[in-house]
Amino acid sequence: MDGVLGRLYSGSGGFDIVGRRRIWYMISGVLIVVCLLSILLRGFNLGIDFEGGTRVQLPVRSVSGPITTEQTERVFTGALGRPPESVQIVGTGSAASILISSTTLDTRQSFELKKALYDQLRPVGTDGRPSERAISDSAVSATWGGEISRQALVALLVFLVLVSAFLGVYFEARMAAAALVALVHDVLVTAGIYSLVGFEVTPASVIGLLTILGFSLYDTVVVFDKVHENTRGLLGLTRRTYSEAANLAVNQTLMRSINTSLIAVLPVLGLLVIGVGLLGVGTLKDLALVQMVGILAGTVSSIFLATPLIVDLTMRRPAYQQQAERVAQRREKLARKTAAAEPDSDNVGDTAGTESATLAGDTLTGTGGSTRAGKTPPSGRRGKQPTGKSSRPSGKAGRGR
Repeated sequence: MDGVLGRLYSGSGGFDIVGRRRIWYMISGVLIVVCLLSILLRGFNLGIDFEGGTRVQLPVRSVSGPITTEQTERVFTGALGRPPESVQIVGTGSAASILISSTTLDTRQSFELKKALYDQLRPVGTDGRPSERAISDSAVSATWGGEISRQALVALLVFLVLVSAFLGVYFEARMAAAALVALVHDVLVTAGIYSLVGFEVTPASVIGLLTILGFSLYDTVVVFDKVHENTRGLLGLTRRTYSEAANLAVNQTLMRSINTSLIAVLPVLGLLVIGVGLLGVGTLKDLALVQMVGILAGTVSSIFLATPLIVDLTMRRPAYQQQAERVAQRREKLARKTAAAEPDSDNVGDTAGTESATLAGDTLTGTGGSTRAGKTPPSGRRGKQPTGKSSRPSGKAGRGR
């Protein structure tokens, strides 16, 4: 197969990914700077579980038909003079309900809001009749979200320590360092995109952020294992440098990384389409969004960041620098031999052509000489050999003598 797809499937090293690592570093650096600035200056759209507040819930069914989120938001704004933090539908069928998230409401505000919701929307209770008891409210403390954040941070630190120890033992210390840089890149990019776009950060988002670390690490380990295989015993060889061997490893695993990412994204799309579009579950939306962003960031970092980093860290060692010099010297020597062999081949061709022409001339000359050297009798008189009876004397003539 020819073209981009052919090189992609064959994995023959047709894409110079490691050789263009400065470009990837610049792109990653700009992306990290933008994400950090957004996190520091704009911050996150924290959910009610992190900031505290009040949740109000009511059934979707009403006397006049299903209640929409627009109607609910309009009633909330009219009753309290400000819009709610979020309004979403959770559940399906008879269990579907509208969940309103707001800043902390006092007793008077809660009473006025529930009264306005009942008077204007008339939600139906479990008995099928309109009821104020169908509308419930609950206070959410910010301490629960803070506890979730602390536990997530502890889990992240433990995960990074264990990953560093595993990679340092199974591979090398520089591979562990490159993998950690890629993991930090994935976390910062995912968090930065949440800050830039304004996605609401919920406990489900934090849990999803921890799950993408495993995927990012898996993809990085797959590439590193191929790099380790291609560079085994490389210091004693002069066929290719460490950078070229690592680039070949990336090409050999490139199609696998793309396929793995696509297969991982499909269930996430299922969560978004089915969980949010059909079931109306907001928690699934938060989980799916962070996973999709993290999977894409992890795939990019394992290909364009982790392997180029390990090449730069490795090429600082004198042994690999000397090996690269030997490879360059060998190639230069072969180039000189090839350049010297080209004029010789031209001379050989000219000599062969001259010898062939001389041989052909000699052949023609020899043929003409043999013709002149032969004694050909004149065409007028030719010596004849006696044949037949005329060549033998008759008996009578002999007796007459």
